[in-house]
Amino acid sequence: MNSTKGNRLVAASRPALGSRAVRFIAYLALCAAYLQGGIVKLADFPGAIAEMNHFGLTPAPLFAVLVIALELGASLMILTGCLRWLGALGLAGFTSLATGIALRYWELPIGQERFMAANSFFEHLGLVGGFLLVAWLDFHEKRV
Repeated sequence: MNSTKGNRLVAASRPALGSRAVRFIAYLALCAAYLQGGIVKLADFPGAIAEMNHFGLTPAPLFAVLVIALELGASLMILTGCLRWLGALGLAGFTSLATGIALRYWELPIGQERFMAANSFFEHLGLVGGFLLVAWLDFHEKRV
């Protein structure tokens, strides 16, 4: 595509894709799993504790509280724009750690379970990249 056609395409797309509504929907989609996870853990705290125990995190109740607070708090920071960069870095770090703990596909025997875990591992790396991009954009926009 030549530069002129590309510029026209960008100009035609800008009203929709450049809107605040689309940006908010993108942030909401990026945070959806963390909002859902935090709400479910909060609604079923014994289940959250069981999950922490499953992954060997002790004391499990403390880890459950910290995970709920991070998933919900950082998501709200991103959605409201209040220290968005910090919320994004928090979820990027959390996702990196949780992925390394929960999706150790290289330890599984070759087969369907390993295939599924590897796919999920790399999908989570994509989320980390998305959160790093959110933090980068927030820094870039607030440059003085």
